Amino acid sequence: MYRLLDEHFEGISRERFESDLEEKNWVLLLEEAGRLLGFSTLLLYESGDGAPFSVVYSGDTIVGRGAWGSMALPGSWIAAVRALWEREGRGRLFWLLLTSGFRTYRFLPVFWRDFHPRHDAPVPVAVRELLGRLAEERLGSAFRPETGIARFRSPQVLRADLRRIPIGRSADPHVTFFTQRNPGWVDGDELVCLTEIAVENLTPAGRRMWTHGQCEWENPRGDA
Repeated sequence: MYRLLDEHFEGISRERFESDLEEKNWVLLLEEAGRLLGFSTLLLYESGDGAPFSVVYSGDTIVGRGAWGSMALPGSWIAAVRALWEREGRGRLFWLLLTSGFRTYRFLPVFWRDFHPRHDAPVPVAVRELLGRLAEERLGSAFRPETGIARFRSPQVLRADLRRIPIGRSADPHVTFFTQRNPGWVDGDELVCLTEIAVENLTPAGRRMWTHGQCEWENPRGDA
């Protein structure tokens, strides 16, 4: 996992990688014939005072170049989150996502009808307040509420060839919004996003993943 992440990002330290991994309680692995093609680390936890709800917080996430274009990781991710929530979650389920790359941000409009921030709608007050509270709880002073950006002391920066926006992508309004809202993405700044994971908030593509996605489960530590 560390080697795969290091192939795509600059500034990766083994210490920070292991710290991120230790904070999470689940890891989703994308494998083919025993070869790791991608992964995503997850923290599922409960928040809220009077009416508890569940939050899934994404940590290190990468899909290797050989698997670009595949829907295997997002499909498995949605299936895994659904299974975890149904087994361990309480109340509504929200996804707190940090992204320093337009490719990851672009998954939001593919699978979710309503998410924030976005180019074609202002952030509702209630969503802005919830996003800010969850981000400050998890990120502390790294989160800048006035911009919605998380800036870490030792950021993970996409390697130079991955910081180029392919021809044609620059006309995508979601990509344009991401790069304008988070101009420091080339230096590792992360845009903090929030969406509710609910059937009624899924696009047709998201519904297919929700219904038909599959995962194989292992629990080597026996503590979750």
